[in-house]
Amino acid sequence: MEKNFKALRIMEDGDQYIKKIENRRISDLPEGDTIVKVQYSSLNYKDALSSAGNKGVTRNYPHTPGIDAAGTIVESDNPKFSEGEEVILTGYDLGMNIDGGFGEYIRVPSEWIVKKPQGLDLKESMVYGTAGFTAALSVYKLTETVEKEAGEILVTGGTGGVANIASKILVKLGYEVVVATGKVDSQKDEILKLGVKSVVSREEIQDQKGKAMLKSRWAGVIDTVGGSTLGDVIKSIQYNGAVTTCGNVGGDKFESSVYPFILRGVTLYGIDSVQCPMDLRLKIWEKLAGPWKADNLQAMVQTVSLEETEEKIDEMLAGKKVGRIIVKHNH
Repeated sequence: MEKNFKALRIMEDGDQYIKKIENRRISDLPEGDTIVKVQYSSLNYKDALSSAGNKGVTRNYPHTPGIDAAGTIVESDNPKFSEGEEVILTGYDLGMNIDGGFGEYIRVPSEWIVKKPQGLDLKESMVYGTAGFTAALSVYKLTETVEKEAGEILVTGGTGGVANIASKILVKLGYEVVVATGKVDSQKDEILKLGVKSVVSREEIQDQKGKAMLKSRWAGVIDTVGGSTLGDVIKSIQYNGAVTTCGNVGGDKFESSVYPFILRGVTLYGIDSVQCPMDLRLKIWEKLAGPWKADNLQAMVQTVSLEETEEKIDEMLAGKKVGRIIVKHNH
């Protein structure tokens, strides 16, 4: 097929990266056995980094960001998919080195595609997006190890997207949740609305004395921050407790001794939403569409047009709080 469509393109101009909405054709898209008409995408920090020329995210420009996409099958060489079928894409190389969801059409390998489960509409799937999928994957791993009766679960990252959704799911499952934030004064009331037990300051969970272990406190931790925070919370885990780690906003290095692991049997789970195997990926999306589905999902987001996305990217790169942003394509 051949068709013109709009896409937000990032152009490299010397050491500058320029955002521009361009008209493109299906034939301009990379190779793949399936074409998807994108209805919704979502704005993630990784998209902002790609838009700013971060070569750790995107190697070659011009490029269309958008690591999340939801839409309908236009055509596919894979008999598993039929025209008009509603599908979700997150992870793999979408929006990083393969043109992503900030274009009205994408062409991808069919192995990347998840059929949208009943219980979610396309917009709701993008309210979750990579952040929600990562949160659910973190909860899934943690709850494999930690029972509700074991004690409090700490979630780091305040009102961040992954922390927010992870807290919602844990509360829905009946866990006692404590959220750590660096901005207790401004965020406490908002976080408490999630139904969590309490909110603590980042300083309260830090190890100020460099000890190998601290007093047992948490049955489990969902850490979205990384860095020294991850190293500190590992020291406070109860016997046979667990920690999941999925972010590096606090730094990409942490320090720990072996003692929490060999004296308390602590488990550390790394959470990777990008290359997550398809069988597990499908299981997580079924949970998000069913027993783990958050109430009032669409109230959590602001919906913008492709043209408005540029401004939101700039705000995100400037460190301003933009909340969860859904990009709606007006075909």
